[in-house]
Amino acid sequence: MSWTRQDCDDLVDAIASHVLSLGVCDRVNKHEPKSAPGTGVSAGIWLQGIRPLPEASSLIATSGLVTVWCQLYGGMLKSPMDQIDPELAGAASLVVASISSDFSLDGMIRDVDLLGEFSDGLKADGGYLTIDNTMFRIFTITIPCVVNDMWEQAP
Repeated sequence: MSWTRQDCDDLVDAIASHVLSLGVCDRVNKHEPKSAPGTGVSAGIWLQGIRPLPEASSLIATSGLVTVWCQLYGGMLKSPMDQIDPELAGAASLVVASISSDFSLDGMIRDVDLLGEFSDGLKADGGYLTIDNTMFRIFTITIPCVVNDMWEQAP
């Protein structure tokens, strides 16, 4: 028992599958973008953190919290400008709803910490980000995933 690279890939794939199924993004990447994502709504999905969860662990195995970020990007110069925020916020809300309705990701994890038992909970925060000298309106969706028995405890 140990959290592996394959487990990381599977988790990101599962979340990317949810985002793709919604049809709200022109492109979904399973990494943080290194260059400007282009026009339309884009998504980047990656692992942001991994930490032990003492309150969910036993004496033989350590459970953990794996935080995944799904960042949605939209151009700041899009017309009509009044639709930039509603489009991105609406897409973020659909992603949150999709993850909320499958909070164990088909049994892959114990659960998404929807309401914040071990974290700040599932949430989407707006902001701005410049990539390749282009400013984007973004929503960062924080997906805190509780995983049972990630690591074996051995004396």
